[in-house]
Amino acid sequence: MTTKAKLLAVTIDCAEPKKLAEFYHQITGLDLQYAEEEYAAVGDGTTAIYFGRVPEREPAPWPGPAKQFHLDFRVPDVEKAAEEYIALGATKPDFQPGVTEEGVRWIVLRDPEGHLFCVCPDQS
Repeated sequence: MTTKAKLLAVTIDCAEPKKLAEFYHQITGLDLQYAEEEYAAVGDGTTAIYFGRVPEREPAPWPGPAKQFHLDFRVPDVEKAAEEYIALGATKPDFQPGVTEEGVRWIVLRDPEGHLFCVCPDQS
């Protein structure tokens, strides 16, 4: 039988860990657990997002095959949340596969350092 692992954290490479941790603190409400120039973290005591300094990191083109991951977040109002996150420093790429003629299913954003994340509706 395989030993089951419990997810502790996801670590994101970035140029400015403190700034990126503050951004994710603002959009998720997760506690800012640690914030230094080389390393920062937000979390809830169970699961965390860590940020490690990699100054030469470059964002992957979107859309494109270089994207290795993205985060998904649930919110009560997708369009309102996207507007608020953009005001905090996120950007909205032109390519939006979740926006169709039928309406907005989800919105793709880039955090202030170019990592992709999706703003998704709460489950009904």
